[in-house]
Amino acid sequence: MTWARYCFLSIIDCTSSLSKKLWIQNLGTKKYLSQSTFASLTVSQLNRINQRSVIFSLLVNMASTSNDENIRMQEKNRLSLEKSPYLLQHATNPVDWYSWCEEALEKAKAESKCIFLSVGYSTCHWCHVMEKESFTNKEIAEIMNKNFINIKVDKEERPDIDRIYMTFIQATSGHGGWPMSVFLTPDLKPIVGGTYFPPEDTPRQTGFKTLLLNVAHKWNQSRSKLAEVGSTNLETLQNISKIPRTSKIHDVPSLECSKICIQQLVNEFEPEYGGFSSTYMQSPKFPQPVNFNFLFHMYARQPNVESARPCLHMSVYTLKKMSFGGIHDHVGQGFSRYATDSEWHVPHFEKMLYDQGQLMKSYADAYLATKDNFFAEIIDDIATYVIRDLRHKEGGFYSAEDADSYPTHDAHTKKEGAFYVWSATEIKSLLSKKISDESDVKLSDIFCHHFNIKESGNVKSYQDPHGELRGKNVLITYNEIEETAKHVNLSVEETKTHLKEACSILYKARSARPRPHLDDKIITAWNGLMISGLAFGGAAINNKQYIERAVDAAKFIKQYLFDETKNILLHSCYRDEKNTITQMSTPISGFLDDYAFVIKGLLDLYESDLNDEWLEFAEKLQDLQNQYFWDETSGGYFSTTSSDPSIILRLKEAYDGAEPSGNSIAAENLLRLADYFDRSEFKDKAVRLFGAFRHLLMQRPIAVPQLTSALVRYHDDATQIYVVGKRGTKDTDDLLQVIYKRLIPNRILLLIDPDETGSMLLRKNEHLRNLKPVDNRTTAYVCKHRTCSLPVTSSEQLTTLIGEVQ
Repeated sequence: MTWARYCFLSIIDCTSSLSKKLWIQNLGTKKYLSQSTFASLTVSQLNRINQRSVIFSLLVNMASTSNDENIRMQEKNRLSLEKSPYLLQHATNPVDWYSWCEEALEKAKAESKCIFLSVGYSTCHWCHVMEKESFTNKEIAEIMNKNFINIKVDKEERPDIDRIYMTFIQATSGHGGWPMSVFLTPDLKPIVGGTYFPPEDTPRQTGFKTLLLNVAHKWNQSRSKLAEVGSTNLETLQNISKIPRTSKIHDVPSLECSKICIQQLVNEFEPEYGGFSSTYMQSPKFPQPVNFNFLFHMYARQPNVESARPCLHMSVYTLKKMSFGGIHDHVGQGFSRYATDSEWHVPHFEKMLYDQGQLMKSYADAYLATKDNFFAEIIDDIATYVIRDLRHKEGGFYSAEDADSYPTHDAHTKKEGAFYVWSATEIKSLLSKKISDESDVKLSDIFCHHFNIKESGNVKSYQDPHGELRGKNVLITYNEIEETAKHVNLSVEETKTHLKEACSILYKARSARPRPHLDDKIITAWNGLMISGLAFGGAAINNKQYIERAVDAAKFIKQYLFDETKNILLHSCYRDEKNTITQMSTPISGFLDDYAFVIKGLLDLYESDLNDEWLEFAEKLQDLQNQYFWDETSGGYFSTTSSDPSIILRLKEAYDGAEPSGNSIAAENLLRLADYFDRSEFKDKAVRLFGAFRHLLMQRPIAVPQLTSALVRYHDDATQIYVVGKRGTKDTDDLLQVIYKRLIPNRILLLIDPDETGSMLLRKNEHLRNLKPVDNRTTAYVCKHRTCSLPVTSSEQLTTLIGEVQ
């Protein structure tokens, strides 16, 4: 037995006898070392133990006079040294897990063993199910440990690994999802895989144990054939991930792409409850904010033309239906990841940061387009949830909250949605208060009518295949507030007040329940999306606090997620048990999404607080992104750098899904930065990027709505608004409010303070020095197609002027 193979070490200090025992576990076998033997270990031996991911754990047994039994030792595997909340969830599995690391990959080669790769994330319901059924099963763990090198990956921590092998799963099975389960050759080529597997065979699916035994047998009996399968699969992956080369890489697709995209969205729009899905599959339903971004852009550029009407309707209608549905947390605010039905009623209850950031922007667009205060209330709703529940004290935002939780504090099994659902009895008991001494109407009467509460629960059996929500209610409203007010014979304002009080009572009661797991990993890209949401939403409704929280998050990224020595963004960071920010020993370098989303966040933040610092940082990051990810041969950006030899395929993502693609956001960033800094090379790169994805833009723009929006921006050119005046004065703020209250597509907003003669903007844009205030009043200039208007100094003049150039 070599020291390199020790994977668990703990010391128990028994105060009653003051004797120390050292246990060392080697892949399931324990060995006792006396105190003298332990003392004789050399520093070199101890260091080698530590280097092999051994855990030192000092457990003190406080012996009492009643002779309480000794503290039981809980065995942990090497994942307990990781920072990822998802990997830590598997730290007590009997599986001999590795993280994705050089040690595991070298071990697979040295022992000529297949790799079993399991990918998931900490708030994934079916990941929890597979862990409970298979990874805590000692028989299955023994098969895994004997035959495979087992690697566990957090998809949010390593999206590069996830995307490669998810592409394989989708190509071979026609669908994807998590947990992802893939068997690889020692040189990382995929052989076979899938998503969730039950532990034993079922009539519909091969069991995980059977799959393990089959792959192990075939690897031992016909290794060369499986190696060939892996090589063939990799070749197929390379072929399907290639962007078709075109001789027209400098030939930008026309605006016809946007018309096709609108029509494709119209064809997939679900008219009853909103959202977009195919005719044959109307659930599950995802919010897809990238669709709203495109549709609001198309509406705002020509709001009075006929084609703009469906763009506005599809967006506003869907956003309202979502906010009425169970996907929206009516008691605790925020939105879940998706709904399992077409009505947005029963969600998959996990809440993701990237949804909150994007939807905050979508509801801000809806508010600016309609001036309906309902949408402003949803902006506040999302911001309340994120700032209260997902924000670290230093300003960064956590990743997600889980769908599963314990129904009660003494429960042993978690249930999906347990934290969020209600029985009718609970609600009637908690909301038994009459609305006034003169009325027999109770809070529960108003609440139960408005949110469709049923005695037997309002979740249909097909929405609850596992029976976890039986007898429970997921809050949903099918009617406007006016209908509820009419039903209870109250005014709309009175009804709103009583519903708000009821939700407050339920929130307090719900807070006493066991809370779902919080994934406190702080991901750079998702913080970029949240900065955009807070900055844009805060400006739209003139809420300075939201903009301040966006500033805090940007400062957090500069302090904790940008390595000035190496000049790179980092992908993530973590908090420790003392709630301080920490990093793994070898931090994960940022991916394309990290750069692109943060750059967008910084540009949106600049237009909200007008601090040159954010423009300067954005330009720096764009230069670094171009250096690390740009494909000089074919155009566009790779998702990863070329520095990691374990990444067998550099993908170039274009599809916009639950999150926009890095290339789509990068295209918009390049165009914006080209206007800010008059850097024509940025615009040239955008042209080549559009050319690289020309086939998608022309044939299936619905797959790339965010990229199509950037393409429209390219063709329309920017609306540049220069405000020349002293920062923070009433004159300046009045003009800025005119701008913030309008939905202006392709907007470039700059503040030029005459007192800041050394500002970065003036240094890099000499022509801005020619813009002067008129009569010592804050003055606005509006420019488009390199032609500028006459200067204006009043809000009324600026309103008229912006309307003329849109």
